Amino acid sequence: MITSSHNPKLKLIRRLLDSRRQRDKEGLFVCEGEDLVDAARDAGVEPVELLVSGEDVEPALLAELSTLGHPPRVVGIYRRAELPRGTRRLTLALWHVGDPGNVGTLLRTADAFGAGVALSAGCADPTGPRALRASAGAIFRVPLAPFDEAPRPWTALVAHGAMSLDGVPGQGTFVLGAERDGLPDDVVARCDARVTIPLEPGSESLNVAAAGAIALYEARRER
Repeated sequence: MITSSHNPKLKLIRRLLDSRRQRDKEGLFVCEGEDLVDAARDAGVEPVELLVSGEDVEPALLAELSTLGHPPRVVGIYRRAELPRGTRRLTLALWHVGDPGNVGTLLRTADAFGAGVALSAGCADPTGPRALRASAGAIFRVPLAPFDEAPRPWTALVAHGAMSLDGVPGQGTFVLGAERDGLPDDVVARCDARVTIPLEPGSESLNVAAAGAIALYEARRER
């Protein structure tokens, strides 16, 4: 049993939880808690290392490095290379969505509607701790792809000045931008169509995760 915080395995877990750069360098990421570990197992993804509190490591040491409010019973280290890659006929392409909670929630939403996710540079790391928690295990089921590989046609989801989302195609890609900045003109110009979600006058714009969910729902209705 690990009894020292200086143990190399615990040091690696701490680095991976704290730093995207370390995750990029090592090609590894950490899942905290039984739900994520079970999701990996169900998807056939085996851990590089699995530490069970009270069996492999002292509970206090695991609690000390965890990012969760309640210490996890189990922590696993996984290889990024074993995550699903590729595209699906229906896809969400995220442009500079920097909030990890939104990225994770959109992965979970894509999972519910049988869609894939494409990420641009500038998006939050989907294997960071907040994104993993928000994905609820969808990271192990939803294929990821680079932004430019998202399947055509591309439909930009914009706040104003476009046709209604009603009747959108049941396949292709919805392109979504970060809430504050939306999509830049050059990205919109690359899209084949633009749509907007009609809102009540005076209401605030939708959270990007909510907008993505509505878009996928409408697309599924049209299949």
